[in-house]
Amino acid sequence: MLELCNVTKVFNRGTIDEKIALDHLSLTLSDGDFVTVIGGNGAGKSTMQNAICGTWLPDAGKIVLDGIDVTALPEYKRAKYLGRVYQDPQMGTAPGMRIEENLALAARRGQRRGLRFGIHQKEREAYKTALSELGLGLESRLSAKVGTLSGGQRQALTLLMATMKKPKLLLLDEHTAALDPKTAAKVMELTEQIVTENKLTTLMITHNMRDAIRYGNRLIMLHEGRVILDISGEEKSKLTVSDLIEMFGRASGSEFVSDRAILS
Repeated sequence: MLELCNVTKVFNRGTIDEKIALDHLSLTLSDGDFVTVIGGNGAGKSTMQNAICGTWLPDAGKIVLDGIDVTALPEYKRAKYLGRVYQDPQMGTAPGMRIEENLALAARRGQRRGLRFGIHQKEREAYKTALSELGLGLESRLSAKVGTLSGGQRQALTLLMATMKKPKLLLLDEHTAALDPKTAAKVMELTEQIVTENKLTTLMITHNMRDAIRYGNRLIMLHEGRVILDISGEEKSKLTVSDLIEMFGRASGSEFVSDRAILS
């Protein structure tokens, strides 16, 4: 479903601030994989997702999505293949619009717009059904402005919107990092439910080592723009945080220094 072949990106090339963000990064995701991604600050996690989305073009390498070479495609042309949920709950929704209007925008993504009634009753019923599965009571608040929702409610709504069209690839960029622990756990529970029920190929960046171990069928760790650990199957199911830190040290030759990841 996704192939990254020797993808390289250097920022501020030729200056004192030169930074190799991705260093001949290669990664393959099979259809239905749920891959968690972890690494220290500057490891290349978000840079990798931005490369997939087309936020910027790589200096070298190739990106293939569901058999289509998207390396040179601009961001807006890749959007129809992707669903994305960001770290900031303020992103991904229109706060001044009603819940039902946000859902309508997501449901009609990629379709031609015409002069017709905005939302039909049949659509409202479908939105109520989808929202009820979140278990947050939003199905009775279709006319509420999204800006009045809590951070957790907005992230759950964004997750629903990102998956309504069943994207080829779902990208989750630390989407629980800004939430309190209880709300984060609820959003992760919803994430696993939606990904499993829709059999979505998913790439989830997380700062939380326990979440990286608990969720998904595969875990990768990035360091200095490269994959240094790729763990799946029974090996992943038996992992502990201590194991992961020790494996990082052996693979990278250095200590894992992200307190945020270790303490989460």
